[in-house]
Amino acid sequence: MTAVKAAPLDPAGLAAQFREAGEKAGFRYEAYGAAGDLPLFALTKRTPGPRPRIYLSAGIHGDEPAPPLALLSLIESGQLDKRAVWFLCPMLHPGGLARGVRENEAGVDLNRDYRHLETPEVKAHVAWLSHQPSFDLAICVHEDWESKGFYLYELNPDDRPSLAPAMLKAAGKVCPIDLSPEIEGREAKGGVIRPKLAPEEREKWPEAIYLQVNHTRLSYTTETPSSLPLKTRVAAHRSALFAAIDGVVKRRG
Repeated sequence: MTAVKAAPLDPAGLAAQFREAGEKAGFRYEAYGAAGDLPLFALTKRTPGPRPRIYLSAGIHGDEPAPPLALLSLIESGQLDKRAVWFLCPMLHPGGLARGVRENEAGVDLNRDYRHLETPEVKAHVAWLSHQPSFDLAICVHEDWESKGFYLYELNPDDRPSLAPAMLKAAGKVCPIDLSPEIEGREAKGGVIRPKLAPEEREKWPEAIYLQVNHTRLSYTTETPSSLPLKTRVAAHRSALFAAIDGVVKRRG
């Protein structure tokens, strides 16, 4: 796919905002590498006790500014509270965010490198993930410049109770839902894509497939349409993420 130019962010300034907001909210800032002069980092909050472990990621495509801003907003609002143990990687591709493009400087889509691990950014991320526990829920936050509305991917190989209906209902209060029968060349139903191809049959793995194989049995990839105002996209992600988080927390009692 040809890179699409988006309004660039200031990744150094944004990283500083994440660090400041995270530390105020009780998160630990963990630098796990660098992309040139820009930091690669995670934010974790490990409250003791039997709580669900939730992983959130964003910013792997530099032409998708709403996802990292949505995670920052969740931190600043206090919604990522002590009900869960948190693992956040909010800026997986800071170089792309600085340039407003999807791929890295070598022209590689980082979200297709989680099987062969050829890029330094993904290698560093996977090395950090290798030291983390399994997750009860993982959500990768994205945007789609071709989409007609919000939609999501669900990876749920054990057929656990789906969080998708609650996520779609929440997002639908903010923006349209893409109800197309086919999205991104895949069968879709009611705004949900459930990929049927097994991981071993895929040549290139996105982050979500790597997480399914190594870290979680329930994950979602959320997509907002890039054509909507940035504020609307951020709000749609926030609403969907909070609905999923609330659902997992309530299941754990």
